Amino acid sequence: MTVLSEAEFEARLRAIGDARYHHRHPFNLRMHAGSLRPEEIRTWVANRYYYQTRIPIKDGLILAKAQDPGFRRDWIGRIRDHDGTREGEGGLELWLALADAVGLERERVASQCDVLPGVRRAGDAYVDFVASHDLLESVASSLTELFAGGIMVTRIAAFEAHYPWVATEGLRYFQTRTRQAPADAAFGLAFVKREARTREDQERCAAALERKCEILWSLLDAVDAAHARPRLVNDAIARLDDAPPMVVLSERAVKLGGSGREILSLCDGSRSTLEIVEELSLRHPGEPHLADDVHRFIDEMTGLSVLVLGH
Repeated sequence: MTVLSEAEFEARLRAIGDARYHHRHPFNLRMHAGSLRPEEIRTWVANRYYYQTRIPIKDGLILAKAQDPGFRRDWIGRIRDHDGTREGEGGLELWLALADAVGLERERVASQCDVLPGVRRAGDAYVDFVASHDLLESVASSLTELFAGGIMVTRIAAFEAHYPWVATEGLRYFQTRTRQAPADAAFGLAFVKREARTREDQERCAAALERKCEILWSLLDAVDAAHARPRLVNDAIARLDDAPPMVVLSERAVKLGGSGREILSLCDGSRSTLEIVEELSLRHPGEPHLADDVHRFIDEMTGLSVLVLGH
């Protein structure tokens, strides 16, 4: 394959973002249209914090891969941006200020005790990707920053117009990223364009950016599903009193193990996934893995086309 010119390569990367960046995810579209309920905003803020905590970790891994002192001097600024140079500063602190502004307890958000399994998988997947790929691919995966400045401008306008109950002070994280993201993206893009010397390198960079977009998309999938109301698909018959209990579909049957019977009995379209967790928590107080079990079960049954999620 012929090596793309720098202009062609950049156009390829930008086309990936235009098509796959999470500005097109249904959850973000609803956020920016002003149709999210306060509890949906709060779930997003609490869970996105986990992803924010992964960013300086992946940036530390990138630093460890770099041999050039000039690169390290520039890249280390990203860690300072998130962690601050002292207690009470930086992007993580600004995100906790957003948690305050939407009515969450910052200590609980910081504890990460309410992180959804799918969000944890997405955040960890990004760190794992950087840990297992070379410097070029790792930097390329960060190029979602090419599109972050734009989505922040849209988000600020949406919060100001549609969510006046969120204090303006809570929007400072978004405001700072309108400045930081373009500068970070320019450095990362210049590095990738310079160091991707072969078509194979360019294809690896494109794949890395696609993977990062998938990770961001899957994070929002998990947040979106938490407030969706699962119900059986139209042609399914739940035979919960059978041994073992199962769901019969037109061409197959799906057996339910463990707590599946009890969880499925609540998936009637009237409760959100989080409400199902709440109800089961009242029935089984102190069960340590109950929330994770419910989310994983509903994810699995949705993937098997046993359940459909509605809003």
